[in-house]
Amino acid sequence: MRSFDFIIVGSGSAGSVVAERLSANGRYSVLVLEAGGSDRRFFISMPLGYGKTFYDKSVNWMYRAEPDPGLGGNADYWPRGKVLGGSSSINAMVYVRGASEDFDEWRDHGNPGWGASDLLPIFRSLENHDGPSNSLGRGGPLQVTDCSKLFHPLANQLIKAAQESGLAWNPDFNGATQEGVGAFQLTTKGGRRMSAARAFLRPAMKRPNVTVITQAMVTRVLFEGNRATGVEFERSGKRERVNANREVILSGGSVNTPQLLELSGIGDAVRLRRLGIPVVHNNAQVGENLQDHLGINYTYRANVPSLNQVLRPWWGKALAGIEYLLLRTGPLSISMNQGGGFFRTDPSRKRANMQLYFQAFSTVVPKAGERPILTPDPWPGFSIGLSNCRPTSTGSIHIRSNDPLEQPRIIPNAFSTGHDVAEMLDAVKFLRRIAATPTMSKLIVEELLPGPACQSDDELIADFRRRSGTVYHPVSTCRMGPDPSQSVVDPRLRVHGLEGLRVIDCSVFPNIISGNTNAAAMMVGAKGAQLVLEDQVV
Repeated sequence: MRSFDFIIVGSGSAGSVVAERLSANGRYSVLVLEAGGSDRRFFISMPLGYGKTFYDKSVNWMYRAEPDPGLGGNADYWPRGKVLGGSSSINAMVYVRGASEDFDEWRDHGNPGWGASDLLPIFRSLENHDGPSNSLGRGGPLQVTDCSKLFHPLANQLIKAAQESGLAWNPDFNGATQEGVGAFQLTTKGGRRMSAARAFLRPAMKRPNVTVITQAMVTRVLFEGNRATGVEFERSGKRERVNANREVILSGGSVNTPQLLELSGIGDAVRLRRLGIPVVHNNAQVGENLQDHLGINYTYRANVPSLNQVLRPWWGKALAGIEYLLLRTGPLSISMNQGGGFFRTDPSRKRANMQLYFQAFSTVVPKAGERPILTPDPWPGFSIGLSNCRPTSTGSIHIRSNDPLEQPRIIPNAFSTGHDVAEMLDAVKFLRRIAATPTMSKLIVEELLPGPACQSDDELIADFRRRSGTVYHPVSTCRMGPDPSQSVVDPRLRVHGLEGLRVIDCSVFPNIISGNTNAAAMMVGAKGAQLVLEDQVV
């Protein structure tokens, strides 16, 4: 049986960083096990290609949540990366660290070393930004780019309208404050996606002490007593085992990590026994405390051209494709989210509680089996989207059986608190304030979704329950904390009650952060690797 110092399960946003950091000094052998395959694919590399990977089972777990009363009974679709780089290989590439208050809350809940001032140097060590921002780091592996010069003109009008609505211009959402409106920074380099695999894992794979095995579905963690000693995985129909001389590190994300813990006998003892799984350690918090951002778009028909006229016709696609292939520029080289920001639904709030997204195209007409980013509507249109920053609703993720191949049961419990419903109601009303500004009103022919007939509070609530869905930021299913009765891992990310086993991914977030979660997931990877190295006994 082969042995490695460290076994990392999952090569996503956190796992790729962990692999790079643990292998950098050359002292330790590192094995990365990835259930998916290679990220060397055109539609992964091309930023707007994530419209194609959205429903591609070869790179995507394509989960479905349970029918949710808070979403009008809808079973929400949950894409998650099943490929080198994980979800960083199929996401929208927006780089937002999170508000400093988020991390100070983590620290103040009994997690020393996780405050904003502790984590800022770690963020900066990851980053390389060649623009005017003074907040982002320079010289790190992860390229973060200002793509505002490539925005469609309509996106700039949307930013102007948001300012007319009372929001301040913010040139840097990773700077002193999040609140305001402006251009999002993106994880791209030279017109190509800068995933965690490209930034961290691929360089690490050149080292002789790093081994990466793809198409390796880890089925359980192996134990001797209460110490993790290795993992079992299936590949090409064969079952294999590998030993970990020092630690097993789970970096499968907020869905796969609690799933693997439960399959390995770590979780609620009653649930595990019912499914015929021997209990290694009883912890009812595994898979609980799920939080996620929920989003909705308001969509408008415009009287001026939008990206619809660029990407809808075959000749438009051809011209955009030629521009991208020859120059790595144009609409295919950036995200669909061309600007946005953060705002307060009530001025009395101490901080922003909603995130805006501006999209200079519309996708009212569905296309089967594909997110219609590359085939937008045949008329000029655009969307203004939003998502809640700090929802109070919580759900759960648990296995259905002892079969590792069966998808887990995802119960989001969306809009299950009055707080979340009330702030979303205020937020969608603010979207209409933006649309009613002088800048926007002269560009709008009509509101398509939800449409002018939707007016009363009850109608607006029914609409956002029916049309809202995840914005793909699930966290906290193995949350960090000092109390084993309320958390899964301790502040050093060690699984409570066990030895040689850590969780290093966004499932350890004590609470959800404000904004996109990819940057913070990579930060957790770097912080977690630092903790692992500090704890090694020579």
